[in-house]
This record gives sequence, C-alpha cells and structure tokens, in this order.
Amino acid sequence: MPRLHLAEYIDADLDTERWHCHSCARDLGPLREDYKRGLLVAERDPSEIHPPVIDGPYTFSPNGDWVRIVEFYCPGCGRQVETEYLPPGHPLTRDTELDVDALKARLAAGEARITDEGKLEVTR
Repeated sequence: MPRLHLAEYIDADLDTERWHCHSCARDLGPLREDYKRGLLVAERDPSEIHPPVIDGPYTFSPNGDWVRIVEFYCPGCGRQVETEYLPPGHPLTRDTELDVDALKARLAAGEARITDEGKLEVTR
C-alpha cells in the first residue's frame, strides 16, 4: 500500500505504522505517537525572524517574553517540516493524530483507498 501523504512534508505508512519524511523517506517514529518526536527541534529568537520595523517600544516585532518560535527539522535531509509560535512554557502541540485502526479498517473494506499520489480517496 502506498504511503498516505498527510502534510507537506509528512507521510504515514499504514503497513509499518511509521511516520516518514516526504522528502527523504526518513523514518520519524511510530504512527501512534507524535511525529515531532522524531524531528530535530530548534527554538528561535523572534527578533531573528521578524526584525523590528520601527524604533520605539512598539516595533511590530514579536516580543520574546510573550512568544517563542519553535522549528522542526527532518534529521535525515534537514528539511524544515513545521514551525510553531507558542507562549513561553507552553508544551509543543500535537497537531496530527490518526485513528489508525479505523483508517486501516476502511481501507480493508474498500471504503477508501490511497492513490498513487498518496491522497486518501473515499470510494463509497
């Protein structure tokens, strides 16, 4: 069965129940866990990405006391996979969670299929 292309740089292999980088096919961990656990993480100073536009107390640049920028990279190819803007101290988000068993059941029953392009297609 082809891999399911879930996000721009993330694929799901339902046969092996593993996440993979779409660019280099690097294994990123178990499908039933957060794919971000298999990625490299870098926290960035907001002013590096959004430099001040004007001088003064209100610069139109995010304040590092209020927001942190977290970037996620594939350890295989270095592709930037995800970016999160979070309040300081906030845990990383889990933005994708699949009901693997239900998805496999629908595929096995012929109710859905994965196209050659990796898209999920409902068949009935």
